[in-house]
Amino acid sequence: MTLITKKAPDFNASAVLADGSMIDNFNFYKYSKNTVTVVFFWPLDFTFVCPSEIISFNNHYDDFKKRNVKILGISCDSQFVHNAWRNTPITLGGIGNIKFVMVSDITKSIQKSYGVEHPELTIALRASFLIDKKGIVRHQLVNDLPFGRNVNEMIRMIDALEHHEKHGDVCPAQWIKGKKSITPTPTGIINYLSNSINELY
Repeated sequence: MTLITKKAPDFNASAVLADGSMIDNFNFYKYSKNTVTVVFFWPLDFTFVCPSEIISFNNHYDDFKKRNVKILGISCDSQFVHNAWRNTPITLGGIGNIKFVMVSDITKSIQKSYGVEHPELTIALRASFLIDKKGIVRHQLVNDLPFGRNVNEMIRMIDALEHHEKHGDVCPAQWIKGKKSITPTPTGIINYLSNSINELY
């Protein structure tokens, strides 16, 4: 299922906040109102690829913050398990003091509403969503369980969204911030391909 161009589903759930406190009434729409938000799912706490992804998102936290983007992580573990994982040292398989909210989808209703439930194991696939200020999903990526995500790609997509909204241009393959974009007209693509073909390698 793809949510691209659609309103991101709302939800209420228990969560562990950035300061380590736990709440039972976290609301996604309230949290993300008028803000670009990255929502990402991982399968299970205390596993293998998952801590590397969460730590990578956390290591890039300042990159998201300076772009005024919020991060929200979700798995089907309880808020108590999330909290225990945060309180476990990284050298022992934990994740340390994570700077973003960790949501508990213990009923698995959120992963179902986002269409990212593994068909056999009924845990979440490695899914990421970039949601704009209006709550519309603009980028979606789903990996199978063995394959970790590249957080830099999400940052690239955030930059592309900002560039498009600011300038109206579209972003070609291999585009990164500072590179040439395309005016979405026949003349625009001719100009781009005539002058920037080497940037597609």
